[in-house]
Amino acid sequence: MRPYSTVIFDLDGTLLDTLQDLRDSTNYALALHNLPTRSLDEIRRFVGNGVGLLIHRSVPEGTPADLEAQCLADFRAHYLLNMEHRTAPYDGVLELLDGLNKAGIQLAVVSNKFDGAVKGLCASYFGDRVRVAIGESQGVARKPAPDTVFRALEELGADAQGAVYVGDSEVDIETARNAGLPCLSVTWGFRDAGFLAQHGAQRTVSTPAALLALLTGGQTDESSPLPQGDL
Repeated sequence: MRPYSTVIFDLDGTLLDTLQDLRDSTNYALALHNLPTRSLDEIRRFVGNGVGLLIHRSVPEGTPADLEAQCLADFRAHYLLNMEHRTAPYDGVLELLDGLNKAGIQLAVVSNKFDGAVKGLCASYFGDRVRVAIGESQGVARKPAPDTVFRALEELGADAQGAVYVGDSEVDIETARNAGLPCLSVTWGFRDAGFLAQHGAQRTVSTPAALLALLTGGQTDESSPLPQGDL
């Protein structure tokens, strides 16, 4: 018997490696205004709380609010046109999604990336593998608020009972907690296992193949009991 009937995924760092395109669009916006650019490692630390906070962390301390707002607008415009240059699914992710669909498990993506980018990336890379994709939009609180998770469950017609949240960051751990869902934290993304453990990870998973086995009740070398309920 499979342990879950619905999986809610984070996007960046969980299903897609988007880091280089995020860096390139951030640095485009910064350079456009003669501001110092950021390294890939810096962008890795800055992502997870939406593009507004990504730009806030990327501009120099003390940057005027109107200049920061212009950088954000320039980032958004550039990213929408360039978000598929270096982005790709992590190895094994498409097989993971295919396996979950084959098992009859419902799938959704929720992200703090703006909604148009989330829907566009999911359509481009996953096709009909993921039924529901929800990003940041006006009137819907971004993660770690549980709003996008609840909306995803509603659009799927799914109950929170039997659902699990999968993500790669401390924001995802908090989001799952706020939504009352168990959380599986993946270690192939933007945060490592030690960092996740320090931020309260219930369970870490190191490969998409191991995650598929856990979610479908198959055999895996990461076979300790799965988290259940609102832990």
